[in-house]
Amino acid sequence: MNIDSYISQLLYRYQCVTVPGLGAFLTETQSAQWIESTNSFFPPRKMVSFNTNLKNNDGLLANHIASSEKISYNYAVNAIEYQVVKWKRALENNEVLVLINIGTLRFNADRNIVFKPSNQTNYLSSSFGLDSFVSTVVKRETPVEEPAEIIERAPIALPVYEEEESNGRSYMKYAAIFVLGLGLTGSIGYPVYQQQIANETVLVESAVQKQVENKIQEATFFIKSPMPAVTLSIKEGKLPYHVVAGAFRDQKNAEKIYKKLSNEGFKARLLTVNKHGLYPVVYGSYATLAEAEKAKREIHESKNPEAWVLIEAL
Repeated sequence: MNIDSYISQLLYRYQCVTVPGLGAFLTETQSAQWIESTNSFFPPRKMVSFNTNLKNNDGLLANHIASSEKISYNYAVNAIEYQVVKWKRALENNEVLVLINIGTLRFNADRNIVFKPSNQTNYLSSSFGLDSFVSTVVKRETPVEEPAEIIERAPIALPVYEEEESNGRSYMKYAAIFVLGLGLTGSIGYPVYQQQIANETVLVESAVQKQVENKIQEATFFIKSPMPAVTLSIKEGKLPYHVVAGAFRDQKNAEKIYKKLSNEGFKARLLTVNKHGLYPVVYGSYATLAEAEKAKREIHESKNPEAWVLIEAL
């Protein structure tokens, strides 16, 4: 039975896939990246890691295999145990264990399992169809401004009158006096005209303001009863991130753990039976992945090192 293919299928949907007796494969979302040195762009992806301390059977992998292969749950558990024995024997012989689309496992000098993830598969479903690419360097040239061409024009020659009759000079003198008088009259009369317009504008604005105030005062007497209060209802946001304490096939066991966690002060929840026939019990549910990860770390340190995060909108 090709168990690594079932592990790969579950990594698209879950953050933790435990292989009983071997360890757990964990995923963490990584943002899009740009490597400046190579001008390469990489889409968001899920990074896969391996934890040898999480070995207990949570039923996830066995139920998935049983459903896919149309076999019983116990037979699926036995098949997993048999495969894990073969994998451990290969590691003991210093062989490199290759899990297709997941990565490789091997022993180091201290006889500890070392995992090297495969970068060929992106388990982040929202990045489906996105691939990395290398962009060509864009060279920007600064335009050089050319100096504007200066056009030289020939000077305009004005006519010079050397002799003028005495009558002409007298006529020009009187015309100049008349124009000067008009300028003085305009310079004096224009400010007076402007002041008159300003005064009339103030009077009109005062009258309009008074009418508006009277309308407002009249309107207040027609309010017979106060406006009804508006009640706003705020819906509680969805909490799709859950820190799981365990998943149980027997509902009574699940209810027992649920009551225990509630008595300890957790906002525990007993979720409905899932498609694998298990009853998950969670320490609490959270709105963001960051809050769930923080709670999981605290629970690892104080209560349960095998708690894991389930992403599922209820």
